[in-house]
Amino acid sequence: MSSNQVNRILRIDSSSSSHGRSITRRLGDEVMQRLNQTYPGADITERDLSSGIEFLSESWVQANMTNPAERTRAQLDILADSDQLVRELDSADVIVITAPVYNFSVPAALKAWIDMVCRARLTFRYTENGPQGLLQDRPVYLVLASGGVAFGSPADFASGYLRHILGFIGIQDVRTVYAERTNTNSSASESAALDMLAQWFPVAAATAAV
Repeated sequence: MSSNQVNRILRIDSSSSSHGRSITRRLGDEVMQRLNQTYPGADITERDLSSGIEFLSESWVQANMTNPAERTRAQLDILADSDQLVRELDSADVIVITAPVYNFSVPAALKAWIDMVCRARLTFRYTENGPQGLLQDRPVYLVLASGGVAFGSPADFASGYLRHILGFIGIQDVRTVYAERTNTNSSASESAALDMLAQWFPVAAATAAV
C-alpha cells in the first residue's frame, strides 16, 4: 500500500486508564507516530470509547432489524450514532485498535463499539454459505496488553475474538502488537511489543534508531 492510498486513519482506544497509566495507549501512540511518518498528511479520526458509547437496547435492536426503507424518523435517530461509527470504519484506509485485556476478554466499551458496527446489510450479510463481510480489507493494527494472560493461550479470549470479529465484517489484514504478562515485567513486555511494531514499520524503526 503506497502513501497515496492512505487518506484516512481511524484510531480506537478502549482502556479505562489515562495515557500515563495505559500501556495500550502508549503503544497506540507509537503506532500512530510511525503511521504519521509513513503516510504524512492523512486525516486522523480518534475515538476514545472510555469517554462513553451507546450500548444495545431493545429499541435499537428493533430499529436495526426494521427494513431501512420502512424505518421511522425515531428509528433513524436511534441508529444515527451507530451509522456514524460505521461510516468512520468504512472510510478508514488504516485502523488502529488498542485494547487491554480485562478479565480475560475485551473492555465493555470496545464490545459496545463492536455491537454498533456489526450491522447486517451494512458491514456483513447472510448468504447460503454463511455470513459474508461487506467491508473492503485494509490494515488493522491491533494493540493489546495483558497483566497476566499469555496471548494465544487457552485463557486468551481477547485476541482471537477481535480477529474473528474483524474477519466477520471483511477485514483479514490484522497486524498484532502486544505486551503480555505486564504484571511480571512491564518494561520487558513493552520492549517486546516495540520489537513487534518494528516488523511492521522497518523503515520508520530504522530512522528512529539513528
